[in-house]
Amino acid sequence: MNELFEDGEFHTGSPLSGDMILRAEGVLGLRLPPSYVAALSEKNGGVLKRRCFPTEFATSWAADHFEVRALLGVGGKWGIDSSSGLGSADLISEWGYPEIGVVICDMPSGGHDAVMLDYSESGPEGEPSVAYIDEDRVPRKVAGSFEEFLSRLVPCSPLI
Repeated sequence: MNELFEDGEFHTGSPLSGDMILRAEGVLGLRLPPSYVAALSEKNGGVLKRRCFPTEFATSWAADHFEVRALLGVGGKWGIDSSSGLGSADLISEWGYPEIGVVICDMPSGGHDAVMLDYSESGPEGEPSVAYIDEDRVPRKVAGSFEEFLSRLVPCSPLI
């Protein structure tokens, strides 16, 4: 039983392989964090069971949290390395997100906000933090690592 993802294939790519990771890292020009790769090894992207992230600041989504719709995987139409118009580079260009790393979540807002792996302090080979990007396009560090980000996601029902 998968503890991270809901059943269903929305935003899910083909099963992850080492070649897919190497290709994505080559396209993106950075090393993906091992905890992100481990999550995608369970299911290569998809709707998360716990989708809300509590914050100490107001967002355009709510006074005390933001919601993610799905974790983006690698390869295929929805992959972070995709050139389909839905990959990270295309989303950064289309929505004017800061060029700090990789967009890793599909958001209910349809592009007005984003969650990104932030390599601005670690460099492309280091362990990125996770940043929330709101409509003002200012990166706000919400977790020191992808693993911490996942651990702080909660069910949305008590928050919404």
